Amino acid sequence: MPGKGGKMAATRLIPLHVNKGKTVAQCLADRTDYSENEKKTNNGEFISSYECDPKNCDQEFLLSKREYQHIHGFEYKRNIIAYQIRQSFKPGEVTPEEANRIGYETAMRWTKGNHAFIVATHIDRAHIHNHIIYNSTDLSCERKWRNFFFSTNALQKVSDLVYIEHGLSVITPRPYGERSKYYNAAFTVSMRDVLRSDIEGILSTGPKSFDEMLQGLSDLGYEIKQGKTIAFRKNGNKRFLRIDTLGTEYSEANLKRRILGEEPATDAPVKKRDFDLVLDIQKIISKNKGANYERWAKRYNLKQVAKAVCFIQEHGIKSINDLIRLTDDATKRFDELTESMKKKQKRLEEIAETKKHIANYAKTRETYEAYKRSGYSKKFFEEHREELQLHKAAKEFFSTQHFKKLPKMKELSDEYGQILAEKKKEYAEYKEAKASMQDFLIARQNIEAILGAEEREEKKEREEQQK
Repeated sequence: MPGKGGKMAATRLIPLHVNKGKTVAQCLADRTDYSENEKKTNNGEFISSYECDPKNCDQEFLLSKREYQHIHGFEYKRNIIAYQIRQSFKPGEVTPEEANRIGYETAMRWTKGNHAFIVATHIDRAHIHNHIIYNSTDLSCERKWRNFFFSTNALQKVSDLVYIEHGLSVITPRPYGERSKYYNAAFTVSMRDVLRSDIEGILSTGPKSFDEMLQGLSDLGYEIKQGKTIAFRKNGNKRFLRIDTLGTEYSEANLKRRILGEEPATDAPVKKRDFDLVLDIQKIISKNKGANYERWAKRYNLKQVAKAVCFIQEHGIKSINDLIRLTDDATKRFDELTESMKKKQKRLEEIAETKKHIANYAKTRETYEAYKRSGYSKKFFEEHREELQLHKAAKEFFSTQHFKKLPKMKELSDEYGQILAEKKKEYAEYKEAKASMQDFLIARQNIEAILGAEEREEKKEREEQQK
């Protein structure tokens, strides 16, 4: 593995287990939701998948595991629910699109196309990196991925081969004497702990404002970088620490509340759905899993349906038609928000592109005028090739946009900030709409499944009576 700076392309394999106190469904959702974080993947642009839908991959993974359990009649203890491949690249060496393609190719070679997976390329750090999550159960639902000793080394070789084919740098193993020494992290104090301690020390002196608290940190030797998120760097350190990485208690809003003597706000707990899809009893019977297994499946289905009925009663649903209507409404609302966010993201990208070309045009205008005065000299062009090409690209961009007059940078910045604020506000509504849609869809499928089973039973009874 490379040093802490992440200078070379690196790959690591991580088995994902069920966390204590959580279900398999919750753990899968947690892993995939983090990987598919829209802030890290440019609103989901840099996500690809194989044999699964990225939006519902956690549910698809879960269904495959239940099918495996139906086929074999048991589940392993300390079961591994999925595997994660982390793949990082040298800063500036690849674009997000190329990194995603490399991740997809690596996953295909590693799994041989036998396991569903998603590839999420994160661009929120200095180095682009992939989070690849593949299902531990194969596509046939009959076999599990068997991990083995030195599997990370084997994965690194597969990954290195893909890197070399794409012309990327790979890690060259260093002699033992040149490797960095390990240290015991349990006996070290992180810089975030130091920063939190210094903030607490200043708060204990009773600052009258947030700016006075910042001045106190500056007096302690901190360099403060103002921007979208405030960041701090103490003398002698290389990296800035953003305030939003210190925890909810140390967010800018909560620190201001504490200075005013108010209680800090806490994140509202997210309500989790406590029911899931029912099992296909007919399929279980056809596979001859035995009477005990069939009884267990029926009890499981009854519990899920009972919970779905409670969900329906909580929402005041009186009939199956009401449930269908509300499900369709929830799906429609989710689709509308998804489309709206895509439009806003597209406009943000257009504004960013326009601002880039306006800035390049302004910076290179004098160079282009000098180039014209030189009679379009080849020698002058070679000496100022990069600036002249930027100028040419800006003019070509303006011609495609058919601007009557170049927009002002302030107007573009104001529009960008307004759209970004609207998108952030809409994202919270989008998450709620997504959860609501999934709840209604699962409740509807469960109720329709049990009603279908009742119809089959009635039909069977009528046929027996006719005989």
